[in-house]
Amino acid sequence: MVSNNTNSLLPRSYNSFTDYIKQRFGGRIQKLTLNAGFTCPNRDGTLGTGGCIYCDNDAFNPSYCHPQKSVTKQIEEGIVFHKFRYRRAVGYLAYFQAFSNTYDSLQHLKRLYDEALSHPEVKGLIIGTRPDCIDEEKLDYFAALSSNKFVLIEYGVESCYDHTLRLINRGHTFGQSVDAIKLTHAYGIMCGIHMILGLPGESPEDILKEAEIISELPINTLKLHQLQIVKNTRLATDYRKTPENYFLLSLNDYIDLVIRFTERLNPVIMIDRFTAEIPPRFLEVPVWKNLRADEILRLIEQEYVNRNTWQGKYFMDTSKTLKENHERKY
Repeated sequence: MVSNNTNSLLPRSYNSFTDYIKQRFGGRIQKLTLNAGFTCPNRDGTLGTGGCIYCDNDAFNPSYCHPQKSVTKQIEEGIVFHKFRYRRAVGYLAYFQAFSNTYDSLQHLKRLYDEALSHPEVKGLIIGTRPDCIDEEKLDYFAALSSNKFVLIEYGVESCYDHTLRLINRGHTFGQSVDAIKLTHAYGIMCGIHMILGLPGESPEDILKEAEIISELPINTLKLHQLQIVKNTRLATDYRKTPENYFLLSLNDYIDLVIRFTERLNPVIMIDRFTAEIPPRFLEVPVWKNLRADEILRLIEQEYVNRNTWQGKYFMDTSKTLKENHERKY
């Protein structure tokens, strides 16, 4: 694995999904966020209304994303949008991100995903969804796609604790997440999860325990997100009423928590992201001097070096081997 630091020959101290993608495709592959107009069962009344208490999809959708545009149109505008910043991209992954992107009939899903894969610059799919919005019929279709295209299904797990999931109105249990992850793995499809660090009611010790819990699951990728208080959400309303129920981590505290979390994490899990990033205008509580995600990533990578530590250092099954490998690298 190659370091982000061009002046150093040191490898990264964590298992990088970005590096994996570069190795698999022979160069940079850029994600193209798409909005195909899906909803969620805890928005449309099936399980509830209002959605998750922290969610505002407008906060993370690029300007070209709009469900009134076709998938092809969004891809074309997305390529133009990213061309200036990512000139070295050798291809793109169609990232169906907004809401629950398996929450519809298989016939409708096929039309959307086949359209995305028909674009000559699209190398594969990333599909964001909920663990209660998947079944064997859909997984059979995705397994067939993955035989010759890159396919990654990402589940919003967010927490391993059912009391937290009820509090944030997820509308599913952690057990359902486990079932969906294991079933996806059984079909031979790459599987990723999202976790939010700092949800109300969860202590740092609770969060560190989650690293051990998810390390036992057959997941390929992990996205970590700090808790962000987004304007015009129920979370923002609750925060204004009872700020004492929240511990919003400083940047230094968050970096410390991330390092300790990943020290306990199974080293085979590829880390896709350490932080979430939305435009500051959406934030009820601005944090961390509006540092960009790539700036925070550099701080995290430097902290690994400062502490002489790495992902999986305290992962029970392989910590000895990892330590020996790390010492040889450094």
